[in-house]
Amino acid sequence: MVKLTEKLIRWRRDFHRHPEEGFLEIRTASIVAAELDNLGFSLSLGRQVMQEEVCFDKPNKIDTETHLKWAKENGANEAYVEYFKDGYTGIVATFDTNRPGPTYAFRVDMDALPITESTSDDHIPKQFDFHSINEGSMHACGHDAHTAIGLGLAHKIVEEQDQLHGVIKLIFQPAEEGARGAKAMVASGIVDDVDYFIATHIGLDIPLHHFVAAADGFMATTKMNIAFSGKAAHAGGKPEEGRNALLAAASATLNMHAICRHSAGSSRVHVGKLQAGSGRNVIADFAELAVETRGKTSEINDYMKKQVEHVVRGTAEMYGVQHDIAVVGEALNSICSKALAERLAQVAEAHPFMKHVIVQDNRSVGSEDATYFINEVQERGGQGTYCIIGTDLAAGHHHERFDIDETSLQPAVEILYNVIKE
Repeated sequence: MVKLTEKLIRWRRDFHRHPEEGFLEIRTASIVAAELDNLGFSLSLGRQVMQEEVCFDKPNKIDTETHLKWAKENGANEAYVEYFKDGYTGIVATFDTNRPGPTYAFRVDMDALPITESTSDDHIPKQFDFHSINEGSMHACGHDAHTAIGLGLAHKIVEEQDQLHGVIKLIFQPAEEGARGAKAMVASGIVDDVDYFIATHIGLDIPLHHFVAAADGFMATTKMNIAFSGKAAHAGGKPEEGRNALLAAASATLNMHAICRHSAGSSRVHVGKLQAGSGRNVIADFAELAVETRGKTSEINDYMKKQVEHVVRGTAEMYGVQHDIAVVGEALNSICSKALAERLAQVAEAHPFMKHVIVQDNRSVGSEDATYFINEVQERGGQGTYCIIGTDLAAGHHHERFDIDETSLQPAVEILYNVIKE
């Protein structure tokens, strides 16, 4: 019999070799669904667990169909592809012990990043032949490991079900990167009946043999695509006839970065991309910006978002151009449930792999849309937390040389399982 640790490494390396970006996790989801079905879980797939109108920034039909072809050519499970072929790639697997007890939910994410992975000879995935074969995409944040942990937990639940009570839900979420996938799953009602919710991440600057039971440092965020539409003209001959979208975008960028910060907590604004114009001697008639705001709380982030909107509107009027603001991702802030975090910490402290357990960590570690799940469960009277499994990293998250220490996979599964068993 293949040991769990070997399965975890095999799954993780397979997903790492075949990374798929948000709402394109067709191969990944098909393999996960097949494995869960074989284990006897009750499955809800694709559109059944995702409200379409709140799937932020979903790839268009052509890109989805192109990737579907790639997925089929690279080992997607044909029996389950039909559920995910349109890019609705969420999975909820439910196991009912048929014994009275609470409902638990565990969330793992599946998506990769638009990063070209290193092919350096000293890069472990290259050495052991599991580096990305999907050019331009890479698992550079550990979601391959998260998916493997979710499958490992599923096996553990089935193999040791006699020790369990209640109902267990495993949520495999697409499109966490960019904060795009969770809201659609929450809106479908999948956690309406959940008493205890746990999201899991590996790494995040927590070293090997360390565990965080409650990560409370996630900032609320809004991701926006901003477009300015002007009027082209000859830059030398008739510049006064043009309406310069490039200048509007440049002015808006500078003024967004000058927004007054909020006194109640940390706030951020960042313009990560500006594309504009068509030629040296042409007044630019279009410009596009990729922008994000963040705040320590959802209220602070809303303040930053509204200030960005004011800047964009004012700049558009000043330059005589049209503007459009599209929200393409969002996450809230959340405060983990103290009782559930303490319980999780006790379980982690009892595990021989863990040498140091932190109950609560308030460090700023970016943003996470698992906060939608946590807040929804808490608002309905349940408890939720976000835990971090420490691991040594070859390079930081979102880096072309990112890699994890795979010895952290099995302890993660065992700790999550022991929380249910307690």
